[in-house]
Amino acid sequence: MPNTYRKFLNTGIDLAPLGVERRAGEFTYFCTPRGASVIGWAGVDGIHFCFIRGFGETVFSVDPSASAPNFVHPVAANFSDFLRLLLACGDAAAPEQAWMWTEERFDLFLKENPPTETQRKILDEISVKMKLSPMDNPFRYIRDLQSSFNYSKIKYTNDFYDPDMNLYAEPAPTPWEVRFDGSFCGRRSRERPGIEIPLGARFEWAGRRWLIPAAYSCSRGLVVDFCMMVEAEEVAAFLDKWLPKIECSGQLSHEQQMKLDLDNPLQLKFSPHIDLNGRRLRRSGGRSLTYTPPLPLFPETDREAAQVVEHYGLDAGRGWLISRYSFPWGRSRRPDVKSLAVTMEQRPEPIPGPHFTIHAPGDTFTFISPVNGETHTLTAHEFGRQTLPENSFGNDSREYPTHYFAMSYTVDPNIPTENLQIADCEESDRPREVAPPEYSYAPTASNDLAVIGIIGGADGPTAIFIGPNADTHSTPRMRAACSSLHFDPPYRVEWRLIFREKRFDDMTFKLM
Repeated sequence: MPNTYRKFLNTGIDLAPLGVERRAGEFTYFCTPRGASVIGWAGVDGIHFCFIRGFGETVFSVDPSASAPNFVHPVAANFSDFLRLLLACGDAAAPEQAWMWTEERFDLFLKENPPTETQRKILDEISVKMKLSPMDNPFRYIRDLQSSFNYSKIKYTNDFYDPDMNLYAEPAPTPWEVRFDGSFCGRRSRERPGIEIPLGARFEWAGRRWLIPAAYSCSRGLVVDFCMMVEAEEVAAFLDKWLPKIECSGQLSHEQQMKLDLDNPLQLKFSPHIDLNGRRLRRSGGRSLTYTPPLPLFPETDREAAQVVEHYGLDAGRGWLISRYSFPWGRSRRPDVKSLAVTMEQRPEPIPGPHFTIHAPGDTFTFISPVNGETHTLTAHEFGRQTLPENSFGNDSREYPTHYFAMSYTVDPNIPTENLQIADCEESDRPREVAPPEYSYAPTASNDLAVIGIIGGADGPTAIFIGPNADTHSTPRMRAACSSLHFDPPYRVEWRLIFREKRFDDMTFKLM
């Protein structure tokens, strides 16, 4: 029993009016942690407060009525701080629920629920007898405590894993087996699991710390796990920035999605190249998981990713990008692994650029490339409205939009097409349910420009230009773009530039 708590018991102060009622007996719930010592009950929904053996004086709240995995949260680093929170909040309800509130909601709750006269008397008694003052900024104190806490260290009784006791009980973890198909936990096949080759290779690349804990020698090839570490503060800042935008808008635009992907610290598109015994292996596929550390507002983590984190002993208090890639042997026999090296290559990522409008052929737009800082000029050569045949999308029960703008253009100095694209800022109209149109395929286009619009592309409609211009260093390459598709002819198009940049140089690391 912590000394401060023992001292408090000697005062005889009753915390029941503050939502911390003492009860006789040892009744607990399925989610009461193993080694818990209950110090009080809220009186509703089975909510109780406790110390947990192995966590010192930290005070925890337990809420059996919550949904998994939000049952247990630390609310104070010690019992003195717990009392100071009561002095600041007037009741235990606000500290207990702070994990799921914003600071504005927390402050509003305190404003709408001031202490009663009975509670004020008890708070004054705590202040005098325990010589304590109210906690400064209680919400920030609780948020900082919970954001730095490693929830995976809390252990539970068998009741927690019993589906009859816990509706959210997780299935028993599957045995750790790695196969060439690149799947993580859960999926099984007739293929024998690979033989683990411990590596423990650590390096820094793309501004991140990496760990390649192991490779697996399978009958068909080599499987390698890549783990990229991200600090919990970065993950929390990303979620705090983007989740309100997602909740407000409901769905992000293509441009917003690109910005989100750029901000996401748990996303990095890379291509690893493996050299085995001095010979380059061809990569056949890969899959990635993201592990988000338990955070106050977002305590749930991906189960598969959590199992990988646990198996490799990764820091569960940090975020991880976990990628598994497969490399066929390229020969009939499985070779002995004598030396192993990896070359890390970043794949170019889309970067949203400035917006512009074109009114007629000959119009220009000048912009600065964020990749090299050079000034470029886009010149429109052909520009006008076009229409696809109504039966261009096949024979089904929907009517599709067919009106769009098409444009041919050049960029000077030239930027490779893989590094610069143009897209309409506006989304295409959604198809409408009608009687099935006549079956047909190929769309047509007027003038000398052939453009095909596609609904639902990653960056909006795409365009294919068919023309005689060659791609040379002296003459800018002729390109084409089409706007989104609409049922009514559009009057104006706002375009946006999309750059594709590779920010990090390739680097090679010896693994064994």
